Amino acid sequence: LIPLFACEILDDETLERLPGFSKRMNWFLENRKDLGRHIAYMQKARGNTLRLLAVPSRERLERVLRYLLDEREFLSTYGIRSVSRVHREHPYLLQLEGQEYRVDYMPGESRTGLFGGNSNWRGPIWFPLNYLLIEALERYHHFHGDDLKVECPVGSGNRLSLKQVAREIETRLTNIFLPDASGHRPFAGPNPLLGADTQGRELVLFHEYFHGDTGRGLGASHQTGWTALAVRCMEDRVRSRARAAALGRRR
Repeated sequence: LIPLFACEILDDETLERLPGFSKRMNWFLENRKDLGRHIAYMQKARGNTLRLLAVPSRERLERVLRYLLDEREFLSTYGIRSVSRVHREHPYLLQLEGQEYRVDYMPGESRTGLFGGNSNWRGPIWFPLNYLLIEALERYHHFHGDDLKVECPVGSGNRLSLKQVAREIETRLTNIFLPDASGHRPFAGPNPLLGADTQGRELVLFHEYFHGDTGRGLGASHQTGWTALAVRCMEDRVRSRARAAALGRRR
C-alpha cells in the first residue's frame, strides 16, 4: 500500500515555472516510453492539462484498492490495518538456510520479542500511514474526479469516489475516540478508569497505535506527535457534516 503515497499532480502553470524539470520530464517521456506510460494525463474542461505522477496506473490503483477496502484484508472498523487480516489464517512464511520465519497478523501487542515486542507493522492501526493514505486518495480524486468510483467496503455494492473513500476512512479513524451508543470510547478498551460511568470518561488519550479489530489504544498513551493527526480527521468530519446540513436546508 505504501507506494500509493508517492503521487503528485502538476499543472501547466507549475511546469512553466520549472523549465529545467519540464525539459527533463519531456525527455523522459520521449525517450523512455516503456516507463513513461505509467504517467497518466487528463485534459480538464477549462483547458488546463493535469499530469499525475504516480507509481500505479489507474487499472493498478483500482486493483490495489480492492484489497485496501476489503474488511477481510486491510479495512478495519477503525481505519486501515498495517498488515492484512488474511495473515491471521495464512501467515507469510519464509524458509531461509534451514530456518522458518513468519509474519502473522497481530492486531494488538506482539506475541514475540522481535523489535522490542512492538507490533506496529504486524496489524494495528497506525495514524501516520492512514493520514498519508487519506492525502494520497484526495490527490488521486483531484486527478481522476468522480469518474473513478470503487466499491467500499468490498462486497457492499456501495460505489464511492476516492474523495468519499478518504472521508470514510477518516470517519472510521475518528470513531476510535468518539463515544458509541453506550458512551464507551473504543480507544479506552476495558480500562475501568475511562469507562462511560466514570470521572475519566472525558479523558481522551492519543495512543501510539490501535488494535486492528477493536480500536483499543496500545503502546505509549501520550503520542501527541503523529496521533495528533486525529484532530485533522475530526475537523474534516465536522466540516463534512456542516456542509451536508447546509445542503439539506437549501433543498
